[in-house]
Amino acid sequence: MKVFFTTFGCKVNQYETQEMSELLSSSGYTIMNNHKEADIIVINSCTVTAEGVRKVRQTIRKLKKENPSSIMVLTGCASQAEPHIIKDLPEIDILMGNRNDTDIVNVISNYLATHTFLNAHQKHLKGDKFSGTGITKFDGHTRAFLKIQDGCDRYCSYCLIPYARGFSRSKSLELIDKELNALNNNGYKEIVFVGINLSDYGKNTPYSLPDALELAEKYNNIERIRLGSLEPDHLTKEMIQRLAKITKLCPQFHISLQSGSNSVLKKMNRHYTAEDYEELTINLRKAFQNATITTDILTGFPTETEEEFLETVEFAKKIKFEKAHIFPYSVREGTKAAILPQLPKSVKEERAKILTLVTNESRKEYLKKQIGKTVNVLFETDKQDYSEGYTENYTPVRVYDTIHRAGQILKITITDSTDEFCIGN
Repeated sequence: MKVFFTTFGCKVNQYETQEMSELLSSSGYTIMNNHKEADIIVINSCTVTAEGVRKVRQTIRKLKKENPSSIMVLTGCASQAEPHIIKDLPEIDILMGNRNDTDIVNVISNYLATHTFLNAHQKHLKGDKFSGTGITKFDGHTRAFLKIQDGCDRYCSYCLIPYARGFSRSKSLELIDKELNALNNNGYKEIVFVGINLSDYGKNTPYSLPDALELAEKYNNIERIRLGSLEPDHLTKEMIQRLAKITKLCPQFHISLQSGSNSVLKKMNRHYTAEDYEELTINLRKAFQNATITTDILTGFPTETEEEFLETVEFAKKIKFEKAHIFPYSVREGTKAAILPQLPKSVKEERAKILTLVTNESRKEYLKKQIGKTVNVLFETDKQDYSEGYTENYTPVRVYDTIHRAGQILKITITDSTDEFCIGN
């Protein structure tokens, strides 16, 4: 049978789609790039924002309309945290969640025996161990994502992820090493270590994040390793010192800020202050040459005053983020922030626009400073008249010609920049 996947959300979801894809392939299923030709459509969903869930619903209805005979499987974070989502989605034939998505072969087999709606959803339990079968490749990518951690114990007041992902748990070093070996043998030059709360890796074990990263040092094909999103309070000086000794680690750190106002951070149940965050950026930039700091920031958190918002604006100007993702706050039912007095949508969106302009200026300034440098670029895509890839610190670089470079790491001299990327030869 033919299977088509569509994936929403983060790098962890993308990894899990690859994991499910390999499981189905090894059981005789054929993975398709066209949903109209598929017998089974798997939707791997996201629940971070209300808009994300709306897009999941919209996609389900669209795909079913365009392929009415297909078997529709819903899995991922939206179905895990909000299984009631299917009440107005009669298109769904199989309901799963991320707790048991690696059981997808058996679940589909059970459905095929009866062709009646199958609820295979399982709740996360406190004693859950890290589960998964691992991957050997990453279809359609020059970089491979490697999930080493799952779950989150933080319970930020605006976030549903702890309910969607369960408690923090870590993959064993032995299984990480096995996956690294397979990815190395398949020629991947860059590995991105990912997790739901990646910097919490190793909690309640004798090991920590650097232990996992150090495993990649011995593999010849793997030239770079990169980190996914990190929580600032986990990155101690001691951890930074260890990370700085890992020769293949790329000096790009995506560290969620969410707000530059201490009063808002407290209401968010974040575990650091703006001063802590600033000190962390200073320590990272000292420890890593050409380090870049990227971030996520929410605007219009419930009760956020104009003064508190302006504190975030000034903080962003001070840190000079190399890139920032700005999101208007999204109400997620079931969180503590959802019951607080809410700001008008127009206020949240206007503040997002203002902050986007501020952080875009620091990005443009950073890109201009790259002109004249010679950098190593891992090329990921080839277009008709240019190739595009990323430096170690995740600066996007384009080379305009018709030569194919995807999958190669090449030395490039930066000659110019735009508002969004650098241009090189």
